[in-house]
Amino acid sequence: MRSAATILHLDLDAFFAAVEQRDKPSLRGKPVVVGGGGPRGVVATASYEARVFGVRSAMPGTEARRKCPHAAFLGGRFEAYRQSSQVVMALLAEVSPAVEPLSLDEAFVDLALSHWDPARLAHNVAELRAELTRRTGGLTASVGVGTSKFVAKVASEAAKPDGARIIAPGEELDFIVDLPVRAIPGVGPVTETRLQAIGMHTVADLRRSSRDELVRELGKASGEGLSGLAFARDDRSVQAEREAKSISTEDTFPTDIKERAELEVILRRDAAHVAKRIRATGVFARTVGIKVRMGDFTTVSKARSVGGATDREEAISAIAIDLLSEVDVRAGVRLLGVAASNFVQSAQEQLFEDEAPPPAETLTTSEVDTSGVRGRGWFPGADVEHPEFGRGWVWGSGLGRVTVRFETRDSGPGPVRTFSTEDPALQPTQELPALP
Repeated sequence: MRSAATILHLDLDAFFAAVEQRDKPSLRGKPVVVGGGGPRGVVATASYEARVFGVRSAMPGTEARRKCPHAAFLGGRFEAYRQSSQVVMALLAEVSPAVEPLSLDEAFVDLALSHWDPARLAHNVAELRAELTRRTGGLTASVGVGTSKFVAKVASEAAKPDGARIIAPGEELDFIVDLPVRAIPGVGPVTETRLQAIGMHTVADLRRSSRDELVRELGKASGEGLSGLAFARDDRSVQAEREAKSISTEDTFPTDIKERAELEVILRRDAAHVAKRIRATGVFARTVGIKVRMGDFTTVSKARSVGGATDREEAISAIAIDLLSEVDVRAGVRLLGVAASNFVQSAQEQLFEDEAPPPAETLTTSEVDTSGVRGRGWFPGADVEHPEFGRGWVWGSGLGRVTVRFETRDSGPGPVRTFSTEDPALQPTQELPALP
């Protein structure tokens, strides 16, 4: 860990839903759910007003509607989300040249490279959050600052919604001791269940356990990593430039696959395809990853170093299958992919077949795939324009008619009108009003 609190984690609050409430005045202060449409729809984001009723990200839309039937269920307007995200990332780049975006609504910032005065850290964080709200036209963010990525991210979560938490050096252990194990980034439902089965419910429980016990239960990489995080040990740096170039292939299945053996056959076939493309490119991969999208649209991505660099399908296949062994597939998999990245110009494999590769950390991320909530046609929430009434958004549609509420982020709640879907005066629009 660093000797000073110089890593900042920023997370925009209920991002997709907050953008919709900002742009649709009639929805402010009301339950809003982005996603959840269609028979297999999944919630991408729920506003805090909807979360009161138990609606959460990754929840099936049918369940969300049962919990909060009076919420506004909207399709995704990804250009609007991207517009706001770009404004936020540009603001963070003014603070430090080292900004590591994790998604549209989340990023790490290395404050050691910033112009901020450490003695005015709390003041600067407050100014940053206020300026973000001004530039985005009303969005809010929660910010955590600490001596490591882990502490900063947990601090931002503790600050939600619309708050800030600074963990000074020496405060880390007391700050995390009472947290449930699920609060540790990377601990999902499967790992949580395994830990609870052996009596580990909190960070304090993890500290009382031995590293060997965690390794035995979770595997070497996960067990050792979790043992370190329980004592706030995390030396990861903020990566301003993240490797994007990769060679990958993936399959989407017409019905969810639950049999691991069948998934392994598919992985071997895809690994062979990836290896062939790597050899054709004339490079060698140092990282292999998989993407597993479940039936509820939750996507788990895992990646691991190959312990050198390779273009062999056997090596890529073996790592991919080992990564899949860390994923619970019993609920069914709708998409499976293999990727190779972190390329070099020469191979660096072990010299002997029986030589064990160096220990490699498995990097795991889990997110809700938003492709399933992308709106099409006259979907609820879509932007429209009318020559008489101006700009508005689709309230609902069906039976050849579309109902529109005409309002903008600056107008206040507006009137509602209904049109035929064939009315040439009513047109969808992709053009976005400029942000402040």
